[in-house]
Amino acid sequence: MAAMTALRVIYACVIDLRTDEAYYWTWSKENVLSYLDHPPMIAWFIRFGTTIFGDTNLGVRFAGILAMLVTQLLLADIVRRVTHDFRAVVLALLLPEAALYYGLLMAKVSPDIAMIPFAVAMLWALVRLAESGDGRWWLAAGAFGGLALLSKFTAIMLLPAVVAFMLVPAWRRRWLFSPYPWGAALIALVVFSPALIWNAEHDWATFRFQFVRAAATHELSLRTLGDFIGLQFGLVGFILLPVVLSGVTLTAWRGYRRGDAVAVLLSTAVIVPFGYFFLKSLTLRVGDTWPMFLWPAGFAATAINVAMLPREGFPAWMVRSTIRWADAAVASGIVFVVLVFLYYVATPWNFIGSIDPIGGEAGYREVADRAQVELQKTGASWIATTDYRTYSMLRWYFNGRVPVIQINERGRFQGFRDPGMDLVRGHTGLYVGREPDNISPLWASTTAVREPLERVDRSWRGMVMDTYALEKLTGWTPELSPPKDSPLYQWRVLAGDVVQPLRLVARETSFRGARSANPESRDSGSGPIGPRFARTRSDHPGMTGLTG
Repeated sequence: MAAMTALRVIYACVIDLRTDEAYYWTWSKENVLSYLDHPPMIAWFIRFGTTIFGDTNLGVRFAGILAMLVTQLLLADIVRRVTHDFRAVVLALLLPEAALYYGLLMAKVSPDIAMIPFAVAMLWALVRLAESGDGRWWLAAGAFGGLALLSKFTAIMLLPAVVAFMLVPAWRRRWLFSPYPWGAALIALVVFSPALIWNAEHDWATFRFQFVRAAATHELSLRTLGDFIGLQFGLVGFILLPVVLSGVTLTAWRGYRRGDAVAVLLSTAVIVPFGYFFLKSLTLRVGDTWPMFLWPAGFAATAINVAMLPREGFPAWMVRSTIRWADAAVASGIVFVVLVFLYYVATPWNFIGSIDPIGGEAGYREVADRAQVELQKTGASWIATTDYRTYSMLRWYFNGRVPVIQINERGRFQGFRDPGMDLVRGHTGLYVGREPDNISPLWASTTAVREPLERVDRSWRGMVMDTYALEKLTGWTPELSPPKDSPLYQWRVLAGDVVQPLRLVARETSFRGARSANPESRDSGSGPIGPRFARTRSDHPGMTGLTG
């Protein structure tokens, strides 16, 4: 564990921030109750780390490294209290280390990273309840559940496990008429209230932004199903995933057949969310991080199952086989995690090409450096962008020295502080736009005069990932709070059926009406609010792609 923790610290220090991480870092600089995309916990995590280590890679990612350790210790204590078996406890500690997402990628921050330790802490509190019979543990579980919800809405998928924990065992009548479970629900609601208050003040923006995916309907797609299954094998483990699924299956059999409260809790915490994501993957691309909150419960169930099989009289061959497969999963998984670490940290190669999940978001330093040169040459005092990725990375690299404004999707920035409008109003600006977003028809709604300056490639290990246009902006001051019906206010609809209509608008509108100083500009099929829809990865934090 010490060696793997050191590995994660090194990874956190030397690998450039991904765009989503920089985006969440910009949140940590604001003083608002919540945000359009997610509740505020991830911003608080980052602010905690940067308070200690400053605005550095490690500062942004430090809380994620702590979250991994806290998660491991909670899993170990769950297994210890259920089995009193030292080997099972060691297995519970090592299983997360053998999964790529936890063993290495917990070093990158996302709302899921913030949610995982709180979700596991809620399960831990309920295990303490089952062990002691003390109803006050419901209150602790409610507090941890509220913190998990304050990290990411998908924590609500653990509610069926809590309900089953309360109702399946023989104690159901006791807890139905006890004030403790209902007090826990009230505590969770109070803890979650910052997100509720912010949304009530902003027309329930986060719920409308996120829940469109839950209601989205698309045609059946074997590709998205294959993506989901492949991601689970890659991020959990090629051997570890089947080992965990078999452990969860036996745990569910034990729990529901015998009324074992802890077995019901752990197995349902995996089965219900996994089943939901599996069904959604039949029509929608499931993001790489979305299911990651459910597997720690599976790790605990697997470690408990290894200890319980011989006690329950299962055949010796089955016990030996289960232990061998668990050993193989840990050994092969840790080797795989170390190899991935070495690939990104110590080698110059690019085996995956433009779809590399890390390399695909690297190289923004080149863009920032060229932007700095053009700022000096043109006398521009501020930077404009039209996508959150470019905005976030330029904010990160300039770090307050120059105002950076995403001129569209202003609904993302409700309640944010003044970015430095004294340096923007009436001054020359520099537009930095990913091609072909730079010829988006959104410019038709402005009076900006644009003068092309140069193009700069963003590359990683010799491969160009994107090309950016740098343009001089005059004659216009961006509006930080445009009307809600303005194309500069509206955010992207996630997983909706608007992709093709937006492409048609882009083709029809092209660049007519925009006061561009570039007469050779031609339409590229980008949408009217800027993002390029046909990308291999999505322009929304936490998504790896978008159907359509």
